[in-house]
Amino acid sequence: MIAPRRSLERAMGNVGLLYVGAVLFINGLMLIGVIPGKGAGILNFFVGTMQVVFPTIALMQSGGDPGIVFAAAGIYLFGFTYLYVGFIQWTGHGGEGLGWFSLFVVICAIVIAAVLFLREGDPFFGVVWLLWAALWFLFFVLLALHREEITVLTGWFTIFVSFITGTIPALILLTEAFALDGVWAIVLAVIGVASLLVSMSLGRKRVPKAPEPVAEVR
Repeated sequence: MIAPRRSLERAMGNVGLLYVGAVLFINGLMLIGVIPGKGAGILNFFVGTMQVVFPTIALMQSGGDPGIVFAAAGIYLFGFTYLYVGFIQWTGHGGEGLGWFSLFVVICAIVIAAVLFLREGDPFFGVVWLLWAALWFLFFVLLALHREEITVLTGWFTIFVSFITGTIPALILLTEAFALDGVWAIVLAVIGVASLLVSMSLGRKRVPKAPEPVAEVR
């Protein structure tokens, strides 16, 4: 029974990963001002619910398999994040709590990445989790520390991360196009660093303010 259970867990994980890409893309557009908060909040509710239901189903069918339990624990981190985002966007509640929860996610993501590198021999998803840790750290700084000046930077990095850690890997896994091995882990790490640098550059750009009216001298 373990092999079918693991296959089911992997299938649900790959589908969930695709929608991680979708919701991060929408949230990135929200942060750079393309989509209003309530519009983004709807998809956060949908994906957040899915990422709470899927791991719960996996746990119920796991038979206590440690690998499935470990994977489900990581998925819950994202499910609760997206539900929290949706709640904030629809109620106008402050984001400080989400910011500090994001720091908790960062700590967990670093531990999960270490396990993937050192125990599971999965460097590609080790890099994925490190990139998620970097992104959620930006959420922490933005929301918990009220550093609004990094809003655009965070938005662009969220958009880049949505594709390189969510949408593209999910499509590769769902189509079984090729194996995401150590070489691809290095490629992803380079692209991730480049994405952060580009986001920093885009984040420095500001809409020029209208000039102050000149007072008349009488």
